[in-house]
Amino acid sequence: MTERAQPPTAAPQHPPPVNPGLTAAQVAERVARGEVNDVPVRSSRSTVDIIRANVFTRFNAIIGFLFAIILVIGPLQDGLFGFVIVANTGIGIIQELRAKKTLDNLAVIGEARPTVRRDGVAAEIPTSEVVLDDLIELGPGDKVVVDGEVLESDSLEIDESLLTGEADPVVKKPGDPVMSGSFVVAGGGAFTTTKVGREAYAAQLAEEASRFTLVHSELRTGISQILKYVTWMMVPTAIGLIASHLLTLGLPGDEAIRRMVAGIVPMIPEGLVLLTSVAFAIGVIRLGRRQCLVQELPAIEGLARVDVVCLDKTGTLTEGGMDVSALRSLSEPPGEPPGEPPSDGSPPTERHGTATESRDEAYIKQVLGALGDADPRPNASLQAIIDAYPADGGWQCTRSLPFSSARKYSGACLTGPDGERTTWLLGAPDVLLPPGDHRLTDVDDLNAQGLRVLLLARTAQELDAPEITRDAHPTALIVLEQRLRPDAPDTLRYFADQGVHTKVISGDNAVSVGAVAAKLGLPGAESPVDARTLPTDRDAMAATLDEGAVFGRVTPQQKRDMVAALQSRGHTVAMTGDGVNDVLALKDADIGVAMGSGSEATRAVAQIVLLDNSFASLPSVVAEGRRVIGNITRVATLFLTKTVYSVLLALLVACWQIPYPYLPRHLTLLSTLTIGVPAFFLALAPNKERARPHFVRRVMRYALPSGLITGLAAFGTYFLARYHYTGPDALSAETSAATLTLFLAAIWVLAIIARPYTWWRVALVLAMALGFLVVLVTPWLQDFFDLRLVGTTMPWAAVAIAAVAALLLEITWHWISRRFPA
Repeated sequence: MTERAQPPTAAPQHPPPVNPGLTAAQVAERVARGEVNDVPVRSSRSTVDIIRANVFTRFNAIIGFLFAIILVIGPLQDGLFGFVIVANTGIGIIQELRAKKTLDNLAVIGEARPTVRRDGVAAEIPTSEVVLDDLIELGPGDKVVVDGEVLESDSLEIDESLLTGEADPVVKKPGDPVMSGSFVVAGGGAFTTTKVGREAYAAQLAEEASRFTLVHSELRTGISQILKYVTWMMVPTAIGLIASHLLTLGLPGDEAIRRMVAGIVPMIPEGLVLLTSVAFAIGVIRLGRRQCLVQELPAIEGLARVDVVCLDKTGTLTEGGMDVSALRSLSEPPGEPPGEPPSDGSPPTERHGTATESRDEAYIKQVLGALGDADPRPNASLQAIIDAYPADGGWQCTRSLPFSSARKYSGACLTGPDGERTTWLLGAPDVLLPPGDHRLTDVDDLNAQGLRVLLLARTAQELDAPEITRDAHPTALIVLEQRLRPDAPDTLRYFADQGVHTKVISGDNAVSVGAVAAKLGLPGAESPVDARTLPTDRDAMAATLDEGAVFGRVTPQQKRDMVAALQSRGHTVAMTGDGVNDVLALKDADIGVAMGSGSEATRAVAQIVLLDNSFASLPSVVAEGRRVIGNITRVATLFLTKTVYSVLLALLVACWQIPYPYLPRHLTLLSTLTIGVPAFFLALAPNKERARPHFVRRVMRYALPSGLITGLAAFGTYFLARYHYTGPDALSAETSAATLTLFLAAIWVLAIIARPYTWWRVALVLAMALGFLVVLVTPWLQDFFDLRLVGTTMPWAAVAIAAVAALLLEITWHWISRRFPA
């Protein structure tokens, strides 16, 4: 038997493309006319959008208005809060621009690059370079990036569920339309583009799939709810303060306005929104350095809240590649007498170099080589067969049936060297063999060892026969050994330690999947479940899913149903995968995680893409999300404590008909030292606390009593000071004493929130206390902030009241922690 002289691309079974596509001149002509797919695919907001979103906010407008008033009536030190807002807004813009740069660079790696045929040559090009009438080739897992019309079809099946909601793949024939946003699940072909640029459906879908979107985030929702209530409280409070100071107390207009501004500004937790965005942005940058692309900003928060992770075995627990470990003949090939050389004249070969290989095994290897050569886009299983049994050129493929995860098999019509025409199927033994077949026992034994088994069968029926597997004649078992990911055991152990339930959901044989999971140490892997036995009722399915850990022979639609069943039990579900059979489940899961080497369809619908294909990156994402959630909860308590005591003080002074105790400069100083600076460090600190639900409730149960205690302590000192001090400078002395109490109580709240203590947390609290002390002892700072402690009695009384407040804070926090454990 002679070997082929032609290269593989020139083999008879792969003739040159009938349609060469556009020429270079035609492409240039269309580019000149603007008929190019020039819609930019952004991974984040544009620079203009970032600046607009950070500058033009509701609270910036309110604070900006109040700042303008202070600039008019003076003095400038009472308008310091305006400069703080400018600085905070600038920080937010800079951090988000840094995140944008990182994400834009990373997004290029995962960007779709369609294969376009021009001048008879197929090459991958960026989506933005596709022109009208281009001929785009398609294969399994490819995403349709623009609208078009099918020109070539080789059993082409396209999933349009992202467009129509219909889960069943649609068979496409020449002349049929294809829509951008759909993807290939089986077969191959080519289509001619009919719409590009903003006329194509991809102009909306691709941009939505790849940019930051504000999906549901409990943090954002909770903060928005808090800000809404604060907004409603500000207007009546401002009216009450100005009326009280002007009409009842008879203060000058400028003084009344200053006191009103001082009462309103601290009610606004403006830095909370900023710090949340900064914490998310920095989290995205950190994950980007680990080759983890976060396509939707709150996704790191969502994954931190996940309590069930559904894993697809192939590409997640195992590496993409496989190796053929054994080939077991089940019968003699028809038409060949046993023991004779193959009819094509090829000489017998050596098996493992020790014995002459049987004629039937050589025949089977030739069939396998031809099946592999017939598929231009082999999956991992077929690639292992191609590597082990390369085609010898003696067989021709006249028709093929590509592998589909729904069918669990592929097929081809082959013509041998002797002209004999045969039809072969290659796929799952438990699908191709009838139930109860004695060969399934051997298959189960192999699967129990964690091996993957394929069955080669011959059939007399045509490939498009509805029951083609009924009379299939089993010929051989191909035993494949999967390559386990070395990092998978540690990752599974991490999730188990964190109380996250892991469910392995695979299309492979359940016993085989269970054996692989058991090797990796997954609890419950010893009792795998065949998904074909799962109940269709959602409640019953959810009960089975809660009990089991490994599920095999799961169809793409079942994966979707399983995610929905888990969600119906109140679980927050993450789904990982890399193949087109995972897309439906990825789309419906709370968080979808795709492998960077996976199909374009999976990357398009996932919120997180692991660009280095490392399953071990998931713990980093979970840890980053927990850091954000835990730290924002901490700093939110600080901000809302200030909001509560500001509202309380405003109400108390209005009821007692006395001047508001503070000027804006005082509260700017206090906010900077007890909230602004420490909150920035606390928001970016390491934090491994478990993510818990009910953000608003958890924050307010601490902020409300803390704000009430702090506000009452400050008002108590102010009330006593009004009776202690007399004279023209009495109000300044009263304010200074009240400021001392408020600072000491607020710094104690900070000290509680900073726990558990580390050296830098202790240093942070002490540095803030030292900063206030510097203001008290420095003459020019005393004048600037109008802070001067007069005498010794009232200052020490202020300290004593603050000490009582600190004791009450400790008692209250301990009681809440015991009564309402987090």
